[in-house]
Amino acid sequence: MRGIGLHTGAEVQMQLRPAPENTGYIFVRTDLDNFEIPASVEYISHCSYATTLMRKGVVLSTCEHLLSALRGFGVDNCFIYLDNIEIPILDGSSEMFLELIESAGIVEQTAPRRFLKVLEKVEFEQGDRKMSIEPSGAYEIECAIDFPHPFINRQTYNFELKNGSFGREIASARTFGFTTEIEMLRKANLALGGSLDNAIVLTPDGMLNEQPLRFANEFVRHKILDIIGDFALLGMPFLGKLKAEKSGHSVHASLMSKLLKTESAWEIVEIAKEKNLAFNS
Repeated sequence: MRGIGLHTGAEVQMQLRPAPENTGYIFVRTDLDNFEIPASVEYISHCSYATTLMRKGVVLSTCEHLLSALRGFGVDNCFIYLDNIEIPILDGSSEMFLELIESAGIVEQTAPRRFLKVLEKVEFEQGDRKMSIEPSGAYEIECAIDFPHPFINRQTYNFELKNGSFGREIASARTFGFTTEIEMLRKANLALGGSLDNAIVLTPDGMLNEQPLRFANEFVRHKILDIIGDFALLGMPFLGKLKAEKSGHSVHASLMSKLLKTESAWEIVEIAKEKNLAFNS
């Protein structure tokens, strides 16, 4: 696929390729002698308006929507080849990534799928932003957001990843921003590729987009999309229940880091193929 980066505005060509069992997701910068950046918590560089990875000074930006599509569709292993610094934004959701993965098809591999099973509750708070993960036999997310805008206000959504639920409930929810932020973002050399084709742009009392919202609560659904993409950096799906209140990329990164450092709070389990089919789309 080809597209532009949301924040850099740079044109990028990207290709997804099969990867062996237990590879996970690896980004390959074809413009830099096929330099590899694994999609891993340890390479998170910063998380202002997108999740950026960096390894040995080489950067890969805005990876969350693609990783969300891969995790949401049940793809465990993939090489992601691209010739620039940022994943293409496409329409601001994960839907087009999902459609392309679906049209290419996926191949079952013989190794048992590995899960990060949560054994005890871990919490992270930053002012009024908070997030926790606790034991559960499923992949669950309970998310709440609160913006003083007539289209948003307080929205909550409970999501469980199973039986194609990602494609039905989450994949098409678009990223969003506010006109009041645009000047500040542009001054920071961000959102240079942003447009009404790839984001919902909100005015103080409405929105600039002519197309209607895809869901009445599209905003909280997109936050869940971001959470799924960021938590794909754990390297495997989790078994647990995430609760998020006004969270963002930096909060996601902080909770993942705290979880991994709390070694008593998790274990890696293997589940044979026939028992985890519900996680596949």
